[in-house]
Amino acid sequence: MPQTPKTPPPTRRSLLRALGGTAALGALAGCGVPAAYVKPGDRTVPDASATDHRLAWSNWPLYIDTDDDNPNKRPTLEAFEKRTGISVDYVEDINDNDEFFGKISPSLMNRRQTDRDLIVISDYMCARYVRLGWVLEMDRNRQPHVAEHLDPLLRSPAFDPGRRFTVPYQSGITGIAYDRRRLGREIRQVSDLWASDLKGRVTLLSGVDEAFALLMQADGVDITKWTADDFHTVCDQLERQIRKRQIRRFTGNDYTKDLVSGDVLACQAYSGDVIQLQADNPDIRFVVPEEGAELWSDSLMIPNRARHQANAERLIDYYYEPEVAAELAAWVNYICPVPAAQAVLADSEDEETAALAENPLIFPDATLRKRLAVARNITAGERVEFAKRWNGIVGM
Repeated sequence: MPQTPKTPPPTRRSLLRALGGTAALGALAGCGVPAAYVKPGDRTVPDASATDHRLAWSNWPLYIDTDDDNPNKRPTLEAFEKRTGISVDYVEDINDNDEFFGKISPSLMNRRQTDRDLIVISDYMCARYVRLGWVLEMDRNRQPHVAEHLDPLLRSPAFDPGRRFTVPYQSGITGIAYDRRRLGREIRQVSDLWASDLKGRVTLLSGVDEAFALLMQADGVDITKWTADDFHTVCDQLERQIRKRQIRRFTGNDYTKDLVSGDVLACQAYSGDVIQLQADNPDIRFVVPEEGAELWSDSLMIPNRARHQANAERLIDYYYEPEVAAELAAWVNYICPVPAAQAVLADSEDEETAALAENPLIFPDATLRKRLAVARNITAGERVEFAKRWNGIVGM
């Protein structure tokens, strides 16, 4: 779930970011911009998949397996092309959820093609696309592996019951990372971040959608049905910690640099990042707090007016074959949404690969799974108010 920071002066991108995307689009509708919502009858064009054997896929950087000797070769993707005869134009042009939203929203709101058949977006942002009617419903009859192998924990988020419009690509946990050697003790709860020996050595994530759920769980809140009062309680707590100078700063993905350098001893973090950091520093730990942690996904979607929907659905289903999912998981090291891939990795003759099957940050065990929850997303009606308060805190 990578991120990048903000820039003045006000632009359409910063307006979308500040107002929360869909809220901004609603405001713009009164200024001569077409209504953002797209009705079902306006979403499709004739599917050329049967005669045009190709598709265009936008993804995040470093989010697919590559060949050790040639980073331009992508083994699982090339195997799909060879098996199906479908050519995939794979582009790593998603660096930030809000930025990408701003990039393709003019086409989607004006009922034009985006020149993409498949995109990968974080679930909280997927909720906006689904709510605006900007993505196509998938035909599960063409996706038997998705139907069989999708992790039950991820099957029915509040924004897309039954996963009709989205399919998880990779998942992760938002928890706490810390340097055990430098800190000299364990961290078990979110409240441990507020200890005196961590004053000025803590960072939290800057994006409201990425940060709030874990902080709510520290108060015992059920994040599947949190309330506005729960949100403002967290904000009150953060303001107190800022006044005490407990929090060094709010970050995007650059929190990893602070942790590696030792400038920060503990931080809000993503599970997949920590697996990568542990390869160089085994003293860096990742903890799912005793109160629980948020399970999230980056999900595959087919944007409106995609010209190769059937080809895209076929590619999605391919990545749900356990053998393919295992190969991808071994490279990206995030939580695999295909539990059946665990047995495939365990049978590997390579010891390092087989060991990944026992890593709970790739395949959470039964005990850990009970402590994970998918948070209710911020609704369009809540977003302007919440973003205003959160941005005020992050900017303090």
